[in-house]
Amino acid sequence: MKYGELAEAAWTWVLDQVQWDDDGPWIPEHVGAEKPTEFIQGSHSGVGGLAYALAEIKLTRPWTTAERELAAGIAERVRTSIPTDSSISFFDGLVSAIGVLTALGEPGAEAAVDRALEIATPTGWQESFLDDPETYEPGAVCNDLTLGTGGVLLGALWALRHGIPARPLADRAIDLLLAEKEETPAGLNWLFIPRRYLRKPPPLQMPNFSHGLAGIAAVLTLAGAELDRPDLLEAGRLGAEHLVTLGIIDAQGFRLPRVIPWAERHGDEYTYNWCHGPAGTALLFDALEYAGIDAIAGVSPATWRERLLDAVRNSGIPNRLHPGFWDNDGRCCGTAGAADAFLTAYHRTTNPADLAFATHLADTLVTRAGTSPYWRFLEHTNEDPLLPPGIGWMQGAAGIATVLYRLEAPTTVPRMDTWWSLPHPTP
Repeated sequence: MKYGELAEAAWTWVLDQVQWDDDGPWIPEHVGAEKPTEFIQGSHSGVGGLAYALAEIKLTRPWTTAERELAAGIAERVRTSIPTDSSISFFDGLVSAIGVLTALGEPGAEAAVDRALEIATPTGWQESFLDDPETYEPGAVCNDLTLGTGGVLLGALWALRHGIPARPLADRAIDLLLAEKEETPAGLNWLFIPRRYLRKPPPLQMPNFSHGLAGIAAVLTLAGAELDRPDLLEAGRLGAEHLVTLGIIDAQGFRLPRVIPWAERHGDEYTYNWCHGPAGTALLFDALEYAGIDAIAGVSPATWRERLLDAVRNSGIPNRLHPGFWDNDGRCCGTAGAADAFLTAYHRTTNPADLAFATHLADTLVTRAGTSPYWRFLEHTNEDPLLPPGIGWMQGAAGIATVLYRLEAPTTVPRMDTWWSLPHPTP
């Protein structure tokens, strides 16, 4: 089956999973799951994530009547959630709302910006997962790109690029991030959760893009470039200087551990995906290059990016080398996310090796779909390791199908998490 054919079949299957209630469309996390009780409008596994698929589909063909109705329903559901939303997360909260509404070209993102400022505390934004008295002190906040202050700054920058007055939100997030920096002999570091809130030190670090230093340094660098703040460019550069001391460079390329300090209970020490691996961490070096930073540790950002992508190429993925290794084909943690990273690199560099590896990963997605229009991941510790098929953007068929659509389109849609990596970033 060709990429476009499988993409259409998978997307049709996704549409078949969409259900409606009085507030609009919704999807279960996976086949057989109940209606979500929280984050129903989110972009990770909620109906909001379908907005990104719809935006990409629009590059290959016009929307159908049903797709137009779905887009309008998603936008209305997201807008309705904003006044009572208490999460700022990139995946499921107010930053997600900014991304979803701008992807659809719908109004309402300014209300999400205002709400984010409204719910900020003096130390930042407090997500519900931090209400764990055994692990965190009261009032804990996090710094990272997907659940914390870094994500707020990313959302504010994306809003500004769409003409939304988000500078006060950006400035608030910047001040909070700068207050949380830790100086090291090599540069600067940011922990996922600031040290003073931890009841179980020493802290675990997740240095890659989604939850760690790479994402935070990337968004500070972008803020420096977009807001003409040389101090933020320097903060991002120093974050990258420290980051490169945390990994290893060898014949395979450059890679960072998933967790520092690593222990066997964490699984494989290295993975190669968007969230905790080099496929995502390369976005930091795209940001440094976008901002005009010449070198990190004496080496150009472009060279660091290539080292990271080499690590993915040489890792053995998408083969399942042992139980628990590369059992996921999703956008967040698996094959689709890595393929998307290589397609983005190809759009930027026109390096045929990037397109060749993206195509290799896409071929694996076709093979693993088999005769079905969806994908089932594995959990090797389960008695029955085959998981039910996911539906949404980050861990389901919608996100995977979108990667296959990208192979059919000559261009791609800039997103909140990739715009600086494309040849000519535009709002």
